[in-house]
Amino acid sequence: MREIRTSLTSIVIVLLCVGTIMIYSASGIYALQQLGDSLFYLKRHLLFLFVGFIMTMVVMSSDYRDLRRWAKPILLFSLLTLILVLIPGIGKASYGARRWFKIGVFSIQPSEFAKLAVLVYVADFLARKQNKIKDFREGFLPLVSILGGFCLLILKQPDLGNAVLMAVIVFTMMFMAGAQLHHMGALCVLALPALYLLVVKVPYRLIRIMTFLNPWEDSQGAGFQLTQSQIALGSGGFFGVGLGHSVQKLYYLPAAHTDFILSIIGEEMGFVGVFTIIVLFMVFIWQGARIANRVTDPFGYFLSVGIVSLLGLQAVINVGVSIGALPTKGLPLPFISYGGSALVVNMMAVGLLLNISRIQDQ
Repeated sequence: MREIRTSLTSIVIVLLCVGTIMIYSASGIYALQQLGDSLFYLKRHLLFLFVGFIMTMVVMSSDYRDLRRWAKPILLFSLLTLILVLIPGIGKASYGARRWFKIGVFSIQPSEFAKLAVLVYVADFLARKQNKIKDFREGFLPLVSILGGFCLLILKQPDLGNAVLMAVIVFTMMFMAGAQLHHMGALCVLALPALYLLVVKVPYRLIRIMTFLNPWEDSQGAGFQLTQSQIALGSGGFFGVGLGHSVQKLYYLPAAHTDFILSIIGEEMGFVGVFTIIVLFMVFIWQGARIANRVTDPFGYFLSVGIVSLLGLQAVINVGVSIGALPTKGLPLPFISYGGSALVVNMMAVGLLLNISRIQDQ
């Protein structure tokens, strides 16, 4: 699988390079006017990139199978961080959400690390209980209980996007392990009323759904972000207006260097740039699936499935939101969007995937 590892590594390096360039392009003017330093976000991104690189090297140099004995402690530690972040004075609140720990000048989002912790634990559980996964009490219920606890804590922040993403990843892994479809289907049906209330009874979420259905109806209000994203993508045409020449990043498109960085790529690099990014992610998912398909170790197999699902779903959702095909969710584009915690976790996830492939070849 050496050629697969080479392909995955090359794709991630290209995406990281594109992300670094586009973060500076999308944030430079804003950072200069608001913070007095056009390199503010770029320097922070490079620091997190360095941390992510170190963590990736550590992960790649070890044996992923050693994670099995640490799966429960990692899960419990992650659960503790999700509890602590909700406590005033410990967790940092911003724009009505309490999702971060403030450490010096940096903010760490524990829910990002929780996704990887849950993924590792679920992979270990499925490897141990693979012959009992069809049993509701011994195979299905324990995982659903743990998933429910984590999702409730993340919803409390509040962060519906990451909670739903975590649930979909775990269900994907359970499906691949052979879980009963009627168990998963019944749970999804039972969850629909709660999901309905989480959307309809929370004004800003309901506004997002209504805006998604017709953003141009209130293009100067609730639909401003989506319409500006579509304007950015449309303005780029086929080849784009040129690197650094985006107009939408000049206080028109909110979150230009984070959740909607793909729209700036579309404006500056055109359809060609966006299409290239999408193709790179498609090849990444395909190559990741090839690794999972060749792994004989159950723990490595389920871990591979979880990692590919984690990164692939985030990419699909971010692209869908940027083009207006999905309601707005605060999920970054892997390896490209600005966001330290997500970047480090995604790089560690890739390191794990490469580690699984390397050990499998031995």
